Amino acid sequence: MSYQTITIAFEDSLATVCLNRPEKRNALSLGCMRELIEVFDSLGRTGEIRAVILAAAGKAFSSGHDLSEMTGRTVAEYRELFDVCTQLMNKIQSIPQPVIAQVQGIATAAGCQLVATCDLAIASEDASFATPGVRIGLFCTTPMVAVSRAVGRKRALEMLLTGALIEARTAADWGLVNRVVPAASLAEETRKLALRCAEASSFTVALGKQAFYAQVDLDQPRAYAYAKEVMTMNSLAADAQEGISAFLEKRAPCWTGR
Repeated sequence: MSYQTITIAFEDSLATVCLNRPEKRNALSLGCMRELIEVFDSLGRTGEIRAVILAAAGKAFSSGHDLSEMTGRTVAEYRELFDVCTQLMNKIQSIPQPVIAQVQGIATAAGCQLVATCDLAIASEDASFATPGVRIGLFCTTPMVAVSRAVGRKRALEMLLTGALIEARTAADWGLVNRVVPAASLAEETRKLALRCAEASSFTVALGKQAFYAQVDLDQPRAYAYAKEVMTMNSLAADAQEGISAFLEKRAPCWTGR
């Protein structure tokens, strides 16, 4: 696969998708977002890939939308831009594999949205995060959807209303990222987390990821009603029976992906 704004590399059961516009601080142009949708869609249909890392070239993870594409456009053109952005975020959460953001430098506006959307995120100590649209007259309304679900109302509103940068350790305390590591260890720590996810049954991980996003915004009675049905069907799966048997027999499981 050949792309203009991203690269992709494979290692065993892992795929690393890398934003590759360092001279633009990996701004999410319309073309870049379409390429990301295409590659995530392709990876989602690839059974050999068990986890995906989303990385970025250069000093920044992503500065958000490419502002050069956001002046003097028509209503239809703005709608297309935000439609494609929404499609990208939904695609990341709909593919069966865990997607892990590997974040260095700034992740702002739609770049911060991208981090909040990924299933997991590891940040380097030099990373910082913001939703600064309010400072230029364009409130970060679409980033707000993902960010508010990651960090909660008050913290999201502080980011949205002030546009201020938060440092990596604050982002971890708030739940925007899972953990913070030294810059020199970022790639290796992200890879370790991806490999840990890849050890499990691909069927079970896919089922669990889908179930998480389906239940997370339901009220508790409906969430339990949904979850118990999923878990009942999961219990009947070959990999569940194999995993339970392997645990009882004190041996390593042999997954079949079913």
